[in-house]
Amino acid sequence: MSEAVPLPGRVLVVDDELAMREVLSVCLTRAGHQVAAAKSGADALRMLSDEGPGFDVVITDLTMPGVPGMEVLRHACALPHPPPQVIMVTAYATTDTAVEAMKIGAYDYLIKPFKIDEIQLLVQRALERRHLSTENRRLREQLKGVHTLDRMVGRSEAMQKVFELVRRVAGTRTNVLIRGESGTGKELVARALHNLSDRAEGPFVPVNCGAIPEQLMESELFGHVKGSFTGAAGDRPGMFEIAEGGTLFLDEVGELDPATQVKLLRVLQERTIRPVGGNEEVPVNCRVVAATNRDLEAAVESGEFRQDLYFRLDVVRIVLPPLRRRTEDISPLIERFFERFNREMQRGLEGVSPEALNWLDAYDYPGNVRELENLIERAVALESSSVLTADHFPERSLRVADVGQRPSEFPDEGLDLDARLADLERELILAALHKSGGVRKRAAGLLKISFRSLRYRLQKLGIEVGRSGEM
Repeated sequence: MSEAVPLPGRVLVVDDELAMREVLSVCLTRAGHQVAAAKSGADALRMLSDEGPGFDVVITDLTMPGVPGMEVLRHACALPHPPPQVIMVTAYATTDTAVEAMKIGAYDYLIKPFKIDEIQLLVQRALERRHLSTENRRLREQLKGVHTLDRMVGRSEAMQKVFELVRRVAGTRTNVLIRGESGTGKELVARALHNLSDRAEGPFVPVNCGAIPEQLMESELFGHVKGSFTGAAGDRPGMFEIAEGGTLFLDEVGELDPATQVKLLRVLQERTIRPVGGNEEVPVNCRVVAATNRDLEAAVESGEFRQDLYFRLDVVRIVLPPLRRRTEDISPLIERFFERFNREMQRGLEGVSPEALNWLDAYDYPGNVRELENLIERAVALESSSVLTADHFPERSLRVADVGQRPSEFPDEGLDLDARLADLERELILAALHKSGGVRKRAAGLLKISFRSLRYRLQKLGIEVGRSGEM
């Protein structure tokens, strides 16, 4: 197995002794690094201020006249990301100074005299750590982009207003309540609020309030101490503590029981929590974003949801419209989901057929964007031709297909609903018979109805089919 190629880097050597600066400069230059030298701590501070981010590693003596090495360390660690890795060098090492240096952010602590191989190896490891830190940050930024507004599809005026509101409130600490039907993308908006805020480096902690049993909710949110109840074998932090410095997303907040509502209200007011079984208040610092698909005003009126908690959560409201009310977003969403699943499944499909597009565009999507996503995923997985056809969409997606005008385009003169539904039923039955080669039992299976039901419908609609194909 071949050895890893050493990483070259830019190194700043800081020492008030000329001999030490020269020795380190020569040996590190021979190792392939670019080396700059500072004869004092003051010179080092100037060089770091001018081009600090350009240095990968700083090697500094601890004891120098004027500005000591500790000050150089502090200045280097405070530089914009990624700061250089700092190696402290001294002939007068003590445990206290070593611990202090490591707490401030030093990479390592080297005692004079040292071997040239030792310093070269230490510099190489420091460079590897800085490279890893830079790469991790790049990957975090890349992943963060998945949940920013740039990755959300919404050409409609309604969604553009949502995006604008998200941008305006993301940088504040204000509580936000996201309203919308299931499947409209409430968690995506919550993640966008987090990733566009100054808390983006902190955790994003989602909690589905409707999925946690009532008796466990308090412990889940606020944590518990050892022995507070049967099975509490040790202290456990709650979601508020886990979300420290970041965002806590309370999904389906309308499902909280009355007792938990009282405790949540107190946390929002006091910014402290008390773990189950604990006696001390614990301060918390996280932003709360809540979401619900319930009519909270009606819940408040009926007494199911506390009015004071509602007002605390509903400081800024973001309402996500259902997909059926932003139909201009359907086509770009189809395109996005098709490209994604086609790539992930490595299907190599060329596109979506006009028939499939018509059916998808005519559907009313009670499950909203999530349902559209699931429909496309299923169809891409099952498709056997070169383009995505309508053959693999379940019957529920056809129940409004080809009915004609949407409700928003209802004709002024009205329409004969029974006749329109009969026409649709006839068209779908004929399509199923055509696909089944005239075999009625197979056609009934395609339509997800019984053979007896199909036979009745054929008689009712006056559709005649030869018996030769019947099984």
